[in-house]
Amino acid sequence: MKQYFLGIELGSTRIKAVLLDEAHQIVKSGDATWKSSLENGVWTYHMDAVQAGLRTAVRNLGELPGEISAMGVSGMMHGYLAFDKSWNLLAPFRTWQNTMTGEAAAQLTEAFGFNIPQRWSIAHLYQAILNGEYHVREIAHITTLAGYVHFLLTGENAVGIGEASGMFPIDSEALGYDAVMLDKFGALTEKYGFDWSLRDILPKVLTAGQAAGLLTASGSAYLGGLLPAGIPLCPPEGDAGTGMTATNAVAPRTGNVSAGTSIFSMVVLEKPLSKVYPEIDMVTTPSGAPVAMVHCNNCTNDMNAWVSLLGETAALFGAEVSTGELFTKLYQKSLEGEADCSGVLTYNYMAGEGVTHLDEGRPMIVRRPESRLTLANFLRSQLYATMATLKIGMDILAGEHVAIDSLTGHGGLFKTPLVGQKYMAAACRAPVTCMKSAGEGGPYGMALLAAYMLQKEGGQSLEAYLAKEVFADVERTTLAPDAEDEVGFDQYLARFRAALEAEKAAVAAF
Repeated sequence: MKQYFLGIELGSTRIKAVLLDEAHQIVKSGDATWKSSLENGVWTYHMDAVQAGLRTAVRNLGELPGEISAMGVSGMMHGYLAFDKSWNLLAPFRTWQNTMTGEAAAQLTEAFGFNIPQRWSIAHLYQAILNGEYHVREIAHITTLAGYVHFLLTGENAVGIGEASGMFPIDSEALGYDAVMLDKFGALTEKYGFDWSLRDILPKVLTAGQAAGLLTASGSAYLGGLLPAGIPLCPPEGDAGTGMTATNAVAPRTGNVSAGTSIFSMVVLEKPLSKVYPEIDMVTTPSGAPVAMVHCNNCTNDMNAWVSLLGETAALFGAEVSTGELFTKLYQKSLEGEADCSGVLTYNYMAGEGVTHLDEGRPMIVRRPESRLTLANFLRSQLYATMATLKIGMDILAGEHVAIDSLTGHGGLFKTPLVGQKYMAAACRAPVTCMKSAGEGGPYGMALLAAYMLQKEGGQSLEAYLAKEVFADVERTTLAPDAEDEVGFDQYLARFRAALEAEKAAVAAF
């Protein structure tokens, strides 16, 4: 019987389902749109929207060609979901977008000697403790969005190690939470007299290839009966881990860039960094290998808003242009812009940005009077902005002499052929590869992890499986950086760095 593998990912703007056949080709895809909301100063999603979005995405797959052999669920990493013993939600879901945990993140970073970003689950938990939030006394479980959905589907409270690494520091040798840091957290919180320990409330950690439960009858009902009970599930992973898998970037000296609502790079390390950097997350691959992650909260949201505005402008003249065509035409138009955007400068900061140490953001366009404000320069500046903050973080890795043999791009920014790829190559001063599945990203990677669980031969590693069984003959394009683009991007970035004071002033002013 032919095998099929289903990957589902709860992204920041879409919930997407991708079905692969046994040759790892995409045969079906379906999605649902959703978006976070700012409620009482907290970026959140409602749990009923989770269920509705999952059902819509699976329903939009249409008629399935056969039985699903294995599946997996991934989602936005980090954030905070806290539950009592009966799995009742104790506080609104706090997503990775929130920058309200500065005090906790700083204290934990100092105590651990390990960078704890504001978006990590442990930072949210400790900030809630510092704030005296009553619900922390009732906590029995904390998990991520993917972890929670996995629990609803299987009854198993577990996450993949890559997902776990965005909750709490991981020991890559022991393949679990770092025991020393667990003890340090216990010492920090002992005075509060909680009747729980962190070891007890964190989900179990699993690595790629391990079995993580079966779709239960109640899990099937949660999905509206669209999938039958009994389907094996692999460990739920975060979007970072699925992105690495989708781009065959899980071996040392490989890296990838995922670019959509947020943008982040992942580089698998050969050796530890020399010191702690607040701009760099230390996470893992789905197999537990150490990874340096540069995570930026802002990527295409501001560009999306401008594309929508330009679409409205076109409609004034009676033009009916599909969203996809609009994005493609405008992305391509940017190629006509000057290499340095003629001094047109964009801050795409819809939210705060940890890499540049801003708790809030203000989207902003700045230019000198002599700058040539053409459509092409404006659009090129918008696209440069999506990767400018990432480049600031990547420069830290360059200073650590981190070697990268290959860099693969995926996500919405790379859907328009060659455009995002061209600019990313210039920004990173390295060849950038995109594969046919570049726009599918995470859900494709999640489906591959489900396939790996069933198809691996003996002790075959994830790296070997992907290289041999999945990507050996995959169609791909590689662009080397253009020298003129490199110079232009460097000029743009210098202005971007220098004018950050204007962004900070805008935040302070309104």
